[in-house]
Amino acid sequence: MRVIVVGAGILGASTAYHLAREGCDVTLIDRADEGRATAAGAGIVCPWGSPIEDAPTYTLLAGGARYYPDFTAMLAEDGEQDLGYARVGGLYVPADPAELDAVERRVRFRATDWPVGHVERLAPSQANALFPPLRPHQPALFVSGGARVDGRRLAAALRRAAVKHGARFVIGSAELVLKGNRASGVRVEGEVMEADFVVIAAGAWAPKMLEPTGLSLPVAPQRGQIVHLRRPGTDTARWPVLMPLNSYYLLAFEDSRVVVGASRETNSGFDHRLTAAGVAEVLNAGLAVAPGLASWTLHEIRIGFRPLADDNRPKLGPVPGVDNLLVGNGLGPSGLTMGPYCGRLLAEAVLGKSVDFGPFALGRRT
Repeated sequence: MRVIVVGAGILGASTAYHLAREGCDVTLIDRADEGRATAAGAGIVCPWGSPIEDAPTYTLLAGGARYYPDFTAMLAEDGEQDLGYARVGGLYVPADPAELDAVERRVRFRATDWPVGHVERLAPSQANALFPPLRPHQPALFVSGGARVDGRRLAAALRRAAVKHGARFVIGSAELVLKGNRASGVRVEGEVMEADFVVIAAGAWAPKMLEPTGLSLPVAPQRGQIVHLRRPGTDTARWPVLMPLNSYYLLAFEDSRVVVGASRETNSGFDHRLTAAGVAEVLNAGLAVAPGLASWTLHEIRIGFRPLADDNRPKLGPVPGVDNLLVGNGLGPSGLTMGPYCGRLLAEAVLGKSVDFGPFALGRRT
């Protein structure tokens, strides 16, 4: 089966990888636009304390977390281990310590179904021992099953692994080609590439591409500015993910680097600028939680455009009235948690397996 996947971020790359592994003739196409969410993102895989109330979305998040161990083992079999992934644990550190009770109840309630691991309340001294820059007098809830991942490295590994299984990776701008009520391929730089199935996973850029189908995809770009700090010589490899229970997070990687993110700038459009207000917002939020980072070097600032759905619920599945066309989009700030898993689901749907996209189904065409 010939399959074209448009969009080589985490969702598209995962879809292409799973399909190539199953023997499909896969072409993965990407425009390499500035501001791709995956390339900017640093992912937290620790959904169990999340206050999210939408049950289908939480189930997808938790399914993504549960899938990661098998997923990374599969990539390792294909020789890909440079993912920036590590199960370092997660620390919930709300500004109001009284919130820890509610967080612990959520985590323990969800622990029966998902790989939460060991759950423990920590005194401030114990929390500081795990994440030294953390503010003093901060109690925390530690969840050993939490993990972090580098979006840029993971997506690159998926593309390499897909190519090892025979996929082709093409840089170019794709336009959807329809024949009657069927997707028949794409046009890239004037050349038509035919396929038996097309998957559109083009993030915040997808609505424009889907216009020929009559589908109005309710997804818009949300700018995120993400700050990277470094202090050479500091061993940060096993520092846990820090979650203050607001829209910000801190996580560390093995190269003496801490990432502080991220702004959530709705109605930003595709404005690629770094802004003083956005960077200040992120730094102020990060330093409020971890003042020990104040003397660290400002290493890098990344920008990404999250594909944010109007109802904050992912959009997955076939386009009504158009055969042989699947869409994956709207993962918002949770793309690196659920993207690999959603890619597997899309691949299974292409292969004719039964996948229930019901809660995430696309609306009618206009």
